[in-house]
Amino acid sequence: MVACRQQSSDQALPYYNAPDFTPIFLTGSDRVEKTITHTIGGFDLNNQDGQAFSEKDVKGRIQVVNFFFTGCGSICPGMMSKLKKLNSEYAKDRNMVFLSFSVTPWRDSVSRLKEYANTNKIIAPNWHLLTGPKAEIYTLARRSYFAEEALGFTKDSTDFLHTEHVLLVDKTGRIRGIYNGTLDLDMEQLAKDITLLKQEDTD
Repeated sequence: MVACRQQSSDQALPYYNAPDFTPIFLTGSDRVEKTITHTIGGFDLNNQDGQAFSEKDVKGRIQVVNFFFTGCGSICPGMMSKLKKLNSEYAKDRNMVFLSFSVTPWRDSVSRLKEYANTNKIIAPNWHLLTGPKAEIYTLARRSYFAEEALGFTKDSTDFLHTEHVLLVDKTGRIRGIYNGTLDLDMEQLAKDITLLKQEDTD
C-alpha cells in the first residue's frame, strides 16, 4: 500500500511535505521552492569506518535511507539484503548515497558497525552505516525523515524506533518516496523511482 502512493499518470514523483505522506505533485523549481518547505535537517554522526559524516556529505546527492540495528533478527536482515541488491546497481554512482542509521547506537559502536558491514559484505563506498547520539538519530528519523509517518509526531522521543520504511530523498533534501523495505514489489518500485528521479536532472 505504501508504494501505491508513488504512482502518477505522468510518471512524475510526488513530494512529501508532512508525516502523513500526502503526495504533492508539482512541476517547476519555483513552485517547489514555495510549496515544499520540508527538507532533511542537519546531523553529525560517524560511519562504520569511524569517519565523521554529516548532511554536508549528502548535499547534492540522492539518498536512500533506512533505520536498522545490528542485533535485529526480524525485519532488518531482509531489508538490508534487499538494499544490498539495490545498492549493487549504484555502488559506483557518486550522485547516490545509501544511509542506514542505527536505532540502537548505544550498542552499535563504530567497531560493531564495521564488523556488521564486513559480515554482510557491505563494502560499497557510497553506503554508510551511521551511529551517534540516540537523541540526534531519533529526532532525525522522526522529525526529518518521517520514518514512522504520522506516529513520529506523537511518540515520545524515548520510545523505541523500529520501522521497515525506506525513504527516497532528492538532491535538494526533499522526500520523494516511502517504501516497505521488506517487500520485493516496494523495492522494485524504489528502483524505478530512482530512475525517474535521476531523469529530473536531465529534463
